[in-house]
Amino acid sequence: GQRDEEEEHHSLETFTFYLSEPLSKERVEAFSDGVYAIVATLLILDICEDNVPDPREVEEKFHGSLLEALSEYGPNYLAYFGSFVTIGLLWFVHHSLFLYVTKATRLMGLLNILSLAFIGGLPLAYQLTSEFAEKSHNEIEAIQVSCVITFFASIFQFAIWTTALLRERETLHPFARYGGKEHAFMFAKLALYPCVSLGAFFLTCLLSEFSTAIFHLMQIVIPFAFLALRIFVRISLTIIKSVMSLSRRKVVLLEEEEACLSPTETLS
Repeated sequence: GQRDEEEEHHSLETFTFYLSEPLSKERVEAFSDGVYAIVATLLILDICEDNVPDPREVEEKFHGSLLEALSEYGPNYLAYFGSFVTIGLLWFVHHSLFLYVTKATRLMGLLNILSLAFIGGLPLAYQLTSEFAEKSHNEIEAIQVSCVITFFASIFQFAIWTTALLRERETLHPFARYGGKEHAFMFAKLALYPCVSLGAFFLTCLLSEFSTAIFHLMQIVIPFAFLALRIFVRISLTIIKSVMSLSRRKVVLLEEEEACLSPTETLS
């Protein structure tokens, strides 16, 4: 009877679900790359299906000029390129994140699936922002939905890194750990999209007349922000290190001066 109880207890431990248990990092990366590739493909399929002018329309309405006909669909193409850049940059952040992840856990895999669920909603965001091109209440709501989708897709990526920091010795490369060489840059890179998308959401609520301009400005600024981010972080870290080194030098000089003084001088 005692042996049966031990076997039953061992079988229950086998099927217990621990969020800190290791997960295949390669499988997580392969699944993520597949989702990103499919989502990017869906964007161009929508372009080919709905935003190519009919030959008769080109001949009758635009006098045979294909460029003039395509210029009418300019806002739709702009929404397409903005959505594609968003997917590309989120994939870049995901790649940078898992470049420093040495071991994935089940909780990190769960957060990654939640992030991919909102990544899959980016074609919906593209359709909404391209269909409601005129100034209307629906256009503002479509842009806000796009901001919300981008926010949750990126905030779950930030949550993956935060979860990895809780067990950083097991899950992260030393460069990405707290105090590591790339720690500050990873924090800034992963926090960029959540902050910008959340800021764009509230700006569209306050400045509804300029919602389209705010949304497209967000899509244009973020790629340049990624380029400027590393420079800004490097300069900030250099300034902090120089200030700390100066303070340490002052402390060392004071200690040397006190060591050179005689006991009576130090008491006085």
